[in-house]
Amino acid sequence: MPQTKHEITDVQRLLFGHLPQLAARSPQAHKGQFGHLLVIGGDHGFGGAALLSAESALRSGAGMVSLATRAAHVPAALARLPEVMTVGVSSANQLMGLLEKISVIVIGPGLGDASWGKSLLSAAANAKQPQVWDADALNQLAKGAVNLPAGSVITPHPGEAARLMGLTTAEVQADRLKVARDLSRKFNAVAILKGAGSLIASPDGRVSRCDQGHPAMATAGLGDVLAGLVGALLAQGMPAYEASCLAVWLHASAGERQGTFGRGLAASDLIPAIRQLLEEQSPCLK
Repeated sequence: MPQTKHEITDVQRLLFGHLPQLAARSPQAHKGQFGHLLVIGGDHGFGGAALLSAESALRSGAGMVSLATRAAHVPAALARLPEVMTVGVSSANQLMGLLEKISVIVIGPGLGDASWGKSLLSAAANAKQPQVWDADALNQLAKGAVNLPAGSVITPHPGEAARLMGLTTAEVQADRLKVARDLSRKFNAVAILKGAGSLIASPDGRVSRCDQGHPAMATAGLGDVLAGLVGALLAQGMPAYEASCLAVWLHASAGERQGTFGRGLAASDLIPAIRQLLEEQSPCLK
């Protein structure tokens, strides 16, 4: 009899108490032990996206956070986040000094599709640090304008995933598990396919699913918060797949917690909830 080939569906559910954990910090801990994360993004009209990523990374435990954005956004960034080292950049050349000092890159939030963002993305693509690519960085990747560094994390929503794979959004949603795995293999990256029941796929075949979340999370900016969170966990030494799994669970659970207040959820509302959940899941001091 002919054999029927079935899709393997050994997907791990992400559950509290069975999640990757950050190590506790010693009483002698210092900022240099927990990474220096650089957020790159925020073209004209989109400065808030990069600020959300930077704030999320800062509040999720990265030792130091820098932000490379349009010069016009520097005053607002300093007023909102004085702890973040914000630099106005007009070209990729101005990134080079920063890239020598940092340990993790988050690129894409508010990056735009103009020459400014393209030049910054090209510079990041040639850097050696672990990277998280989100939003406009993924759109440039889908166009074939740049190559993704091996070992990165990509965070597409279904529309971005469709562009990356040459599919329709409906086709992505019809077989999310296959698409998540195909994304991971195609780009040799950990792929976070966002949406209800977010999936995290690793090139080695591991897949996890997060069932937390809330309809109030259907609002702008949440992806920027997630990208910064993934980057912060990478900066603190977690491997890419484990960092992605923990980040997705924290993000979705924070949305679920804040969603109990109903409509009107703002992306920044998640950040204090993420910090609290992270302490509950992985206490800083034991």
